[in-house]
Amino acid sequence: MPLFSFEGKSPVVHPDAWIAPTATLVGDVTVEADASVWYGVVIRADFGAIVIREGANVQDNSVIHVGNGVCEVGPGATIGHLCLVHDCTIGAEALVGNGSTVLDGAVVGPRALIAAGSTVTPGTEVPGETVAVGSPAKTFLPLVGTAKAWVDHNPEIYRELMRRHRDGIEPV
Repeated sequence: MPLFSFEGKSPVVHPDAWIAPTATLVGDVTVEADASVWYGVVIRADFGAIVIREGANVQDNSVIHVGNGVCEVGPGATIGHLCLVHDCTIGAEALVGNGSTVLDGAVVGPRALIAAGSTVTPGTEVPGETVAVGSPAKTFLPLVGTAKAWVDHNPEIYRELMRRHRDGIEPV
């Protein structure tokens, strides 16, 4: 896995986390236990710190970057495929849907779901247990039905899938 020190700060990855061999981590990055960082992800912490909390997953080809503060992906949170997460806070067990963008200073509350393709603009606060929809995301709906099922089950699905990849991938 490509891990790079930058200006004296190096990524710290818990031994029980899994980083795909094609993911890239640069600088002041912390990845906690049972978290997973998938194929093609770039996490670049050259201005500030990025923390991927316990059990969180950052899926294929997403990018996380930070300004001068701390960008945090909360415990059990999901960053879906092809997302851009920039200098913001993602709450515990929140789910950022595929192709979404969450920008500077935004706060995504616990167990919120950012609908696929949505853009959370700078400084926006998405309440917990809601679904944020749109580009820009201005519509907040209650977390119910299928959306709730995704938030409820995705963290464990990805922890199990992480174990399978950790134990089962081999170069060909």
